[in-house]
Amino acid sequence: YQPAPLSEKTLPDTFVVQISVFYKVPVIYSIVAGDGKGYFIIDSSTGIVRTRKNLKLEDFPVTFNVRATDSSNAGIYKEVSVNVEVIDENDFPPVFPASLLEERLEEDLPATQIVQLKAQDNDTGRNGFLTYGILSGDRLKFRIDEATGILYSTATFDYEKEPTEYQVVIYAEDDGIPEKKRGYCTVVIKIID
Repeated sequence: YQPAPLSEKTLPDTFVVQISVFYKVPVIYSIVAGDGKGYFIIDSSTGIVRTRKNLKLEDFPVTFNVRATDSSNAGIYKEVSVNVEVIDENDFPPVFPASLLEERLEEDLPATQIVQLKAQDNDTGRNGFLTYGILSGDRLKFRIDEATGILYSTATFDYEKEPTEYQVVIYAEDDGIPEKKRGYCTVVIKIID
């Protein structure tokens, strides 16, 4: 049996799977091996498996055995394995080390790398996989590599003829389930004469 994966936030007494056998007399269901931490309980007459307590992501996947025993002869039984996986919920948003950065950029430079932004996300798997983007700021003069978080200028700047300061708001977004989460950072770019 391979029931649908459970969320790490699954509450105790949640239905997991129903085990059933075709047999001429009633059987008694029991969990006989593999659930050493006692996460699951089975109804001995219906074969319904439920969670017994809160689940710890790091303990999964768990494979346990269920035995169906002939109710009139304990020597007659059949076993089946049940493999339960748990999904990491998207608990944390990405976080930048600083919410405000100041960078200096000389005028008349060709397009160049300004700074690499790196956010942290304490989730695992796709919930911790980050991409970067520009939320606001002059998109004609700046771009960000969505994979690396490197912010680039895309034009040359003239200290005398243009603004000497730009603000670019960057976001880091995870690929979380059920919803994506974002963190933000403002980069102030000062053009140097």
